[in-house]
Amino acid sequence: MPIAVVVIAIIVAVVAIGVAVFFLVRHLRRQHVAKVLEQREDDQVHYAFIINPSKPQANERRRQIKSFCESKGIKQIEFIDTQLDKDGRACALEALGHGADVVVAVGGDGTVRTVASAMSGSGHAMGILPIGTGNLFARNLNIPVDDFEAALTIATSHGSRKVDVGRLSLLDDPNEDHPHAFMIIGGVGFDAQMIEETDPQLKKNISWLAYFVSGAKNLFTPKFKADVTVTDAHGNTHTVDGLVFRTFMAGNCGEIPVFSLMPSASYDDGLLDFEIIDTTGGLLGWANLFNDVVHQTITKKPQQSPLSTNSTIEQMQGVSAEIKLEKSALAEVDGDMLGRTRHILITVDRQSLTVRAPESDPAKASAAAPASTSAPGTASVSTAAPVTVPASAPTSVPQSESGSAPKSPSVRASAPATAPATAPDNSNLNQSR
Repeated sequence: MPIAVVVIAIIVAVVAIGVAVFFLVRHLRRQHVAKVLEQREDDQVHYAFIINPSKPQANERRRQIKSFCESKGIKQIEFIDTQLDKDGRACALEALGHGADVVVAVGGDGTVRTVASAMSGSGHAMGILPIGTGNLFARNLNIPVDDFEAALTIATSHGSRKVDVGRLSLLDDPNEDHPHAFMIIGGVGFDAQMIEETDPQLKKNISWLAYFVSGAKNLFTPKFKADVTVTDAHGNTHTVDGLVFRTFMAGNCGEIPVFSLMPSASYDDGLLDFEIIDTTGGLLGWANLFNDVVHQTITKKPQQSPLSTNSTIEQMQGVSAEIKLEKSALAEVDGDMLGRTRHILITVDRQSLTVRAPESDPAKASAAAPASTSAPGTASVSTAAPVTVPASAPTSVPQSESGSAPKSPSVRASAPATAPATAPDNSNLNQSR
């Protein structure tokens, strides 16, 4: 039997098991949310609902919102529709100008991220009513994606969380007037190509699974080469010149349906998780990469499978990353395309957004608690897996994060001008001394 058939059969079996686990987890979350809703109190304030009218169920959801608010005695509501020349950010700014106390995004991840772009730092709460295909940020916050009335209850009642907002700037685009917000993942390379070529109709029919179809078409496209500089939680910079990779991603949260792309990513720790992915050996490398993702999904740790031979997933945490590409490449934020670029800056706004949400999963909350004991204005300690050093490299030089790096990449690291008086342990971040 050809190896390709065996690999595909294994992947299909793993996906099937993953889907079964996904539905079980979703059922348990429903029960948890139901208990939470019983304890929430209505908030009688001015609500603005930002609706994406392109969604098939938009009109029905509008009627549902009106009926729900009437039943709850909520009288101050308004609806603002997004348009081709008026995205969620512009609509949210308009709503705030009208005196809205809470602005609610009614749509998919694109609507959520653009509304969040304006709400970040405003001091006003944001609600989320998911009616998209992925709804990944809503899922990460445990906001129901298949119970609209439950989501409405959460959006219009007391109970919020402070979350981080990622920002991606195209530094070589003279027409850019603001950085692009992302709540889940922003990236450049393979992930953006995959999103760009996803069939919209197929996405409507099979939801997020359509990305896998598009991904298969781009398995053997050329790799990317760039100079990458990451600034960690303590202000130290780590630079790799001539880094070769398939994709570079920055994650605010890393859970997608079935899989975990970045197990250490947390939407409220003031850090982004940077992930650099590469493969070699054709289909074998991609099969190894899939095995790596399954491995970290099961272990909940940002580490590769011990069986991997032709793939690399390098992960570290930081507060910013600058990428200077040798050739232009496509960039994306939360599934929205930003076009081609050669120079990117990625940053994070720590806990700048207030979101109406149910309480977090207790297991996640307890696991995240020790990550930081610093004041709200300071960054927490990185907990991602360290970037490993190849045997052939000097011990003071981090690996180039790629299985097929250029012959002699230049690696640099520098410390901030003034180190903190009580600097946390940096042992999990590789840097030359």
